[in-house]
Amino acid sequence: MNGKLKWGILSTASIARGSVIPGLMKSELNEVIAIASRDEGKARGTADEFGIPGSYGSYEELLADDEVQAVYIPLPNHLHREWAIRAMAAGKHVLCEKPIALTSAEAEEMAAAAAASGVILAEAFMYRHHPRYETIRSIIDSGKIGDLRSIHGTFTFNSSNSSGNVRFNKDWGGGGLYDVGCYPITAARLLLGQEPEAVTVRALFSPQHGDVDMMASGLLEFPGGLGVTFDCGMWGAFRNTLEVLGTEGIIEVPSAFIAPEDSGAHFYLTVNGQREEIEVPHINHFSLECDDFARTVLHGEPQKFPPQDAVRNMRVLEACLQSAREDKRIVLQPVAAH
Repeated sequence: MNGKLKWGILSTASIARGSVIPGLMKSELNEVIAIASRDEGKARGTADEFGIPGSYGSYEELLADDEVQAVYIPLPNHLHREWAIRAMAAGKHVLCEKPIALTSAEAEEMAAAAAASGVILAEAFMYRHHPRYETIRSIIDSGKIGDLRSIHGTFTFNSSNSSGNVRFNKDWGGGGLYDVGCYPITAARLLLGQEPEAVTVRALFSPQHGDVDMMASGLLEFPGGLGVTFDCGMWGAFRNTLEVLGTEGIIEVPSAFIAPEDSGAHFYLTVNGQREEIEVPHINHFSLECDDFARTVLHGEPQKFPPQDAVRNMRVLEACLQSAREDKRIVLQPVAAH
């Protein structure tokens, strides 16, 4: 398959308009040719805004467009499974916003549908595609910071005063764990190359916000006595950080999951008391994510993060939410290392 990968966008959600569509347009291997909304006027307005040639007043119409090869799904969490499976049944490759589903069983079903349809399915964690994470992993693997002792991640923001927020709907997969807790969890799994053995999470469930977890703090128990701690949620001051502690040094990532293209994505390395700034390219990680996806579709390159990774991440997220709701430690069944 040659040329650029032709995309359709399933909804005019803010993440699509503000980040993914601009990222696609700045990328090397992609072009956006259509967008759909259940409100035809919204679809047309967004298409005009971005110079997208096609617009549709229903998702079904977009999926019936033979020119569309890949679909990006930024719909509310509870709609991910349905529309990803429908898109794959229509022969479209799918980039689905995180979390990929509401449960690991749903994620398994989506992965099976991708395999049956012969299409590519990926979960949209853009930050993992930035080259700084390869640099961080290489520093860890080199032994510069010694033996790993802990990882701590944060992702918080305050949307407690917003009204009509889909993140406040429990049945729709609302809550801070699904929205932002998934980031430090994926980061820990990425950097360690392992799966946690147990999780314990304490959460603030707010009746005034649909009884979703507005804030949560957690411990992920990894093999070898290594603990990963995190806090996340939608009712605290903004931060998104990552700290990796070793016996000889520390890696600090001040903007771990949202890295503005114009300000770079630097991080800090401290070894034996000497702290240095590690500079990385000013680059759009949404563009990188989409180009990695396109290389798999167009050129057959292996997926960096295949669907089974999303299944495993959902397994941890499910356990975290169960732990918070039932107020107990949840032991996870072993899975093969990745």
